[in-house]
Amino acid sequence: MSEKEIAGSEIRTIGVLTKQGVRIIEKSSVDALSQRGYGTAENGELRLAFYEALYLMDKGLLEVKDENGATMDFQGVLQRYENANTNAWVNYLIYRDLRSRGYVVREGFGVGTEFRMYERGAYGKDTATYLVLGIQEGKPLPISELAAALQHCQSQKKELILAVMNRRGEIVYYSVSQLTFK
Repeated sequence: MSEKEIAGSEIRTIGVLTKQGVRIIEKSSVDALSQRGYGTAENGELRLAFYEALYLMDKGLLEVKDENGATMDFQGVLQRYENANTNAWVNYLIYRDLRSRGYVVREGFGVGTEFRMYERGAYGKDTATYLVLGIQEGKPLPISELAAALQHCQSQKKELILAVMNRRGEIVYYSVSQLTFK
């Protein structure tokens, strides 16, 4: 079922805010979302990262409740995410942009890479091809961090994608394949 079909049939998932993101316990929602590449399933529940929850909220597919059962709006969830991660807004915009382009995007692993990204149609069939490092234009990135991220990607046999959010909030992507110092 596509996201438009889910939204069209008015299926809304309800999740509960936690310190790490949003937890979903309804079995049909857990299955449907995990098959589409969202969240991490464990013990019959699905844990969505904050950026995943924000994306699904923006699409009208998720309603988030706080610990007391009160419904939270997008800004409230974003504030919680910003308390946990200073790069929250940039990460959300990169995630939203990649998802809107048809990629399945999952949590990254190691050396500052925020996301791992699968080729279109490859999720569930193959490993991620790319690791994505997100930065803001004008915010310095030490060359040592970039070199470490590139070395990590190469050791994992992945391609490093540098996602740069410019001052207008647009994302520009660069493939980083080699660094040569002279």
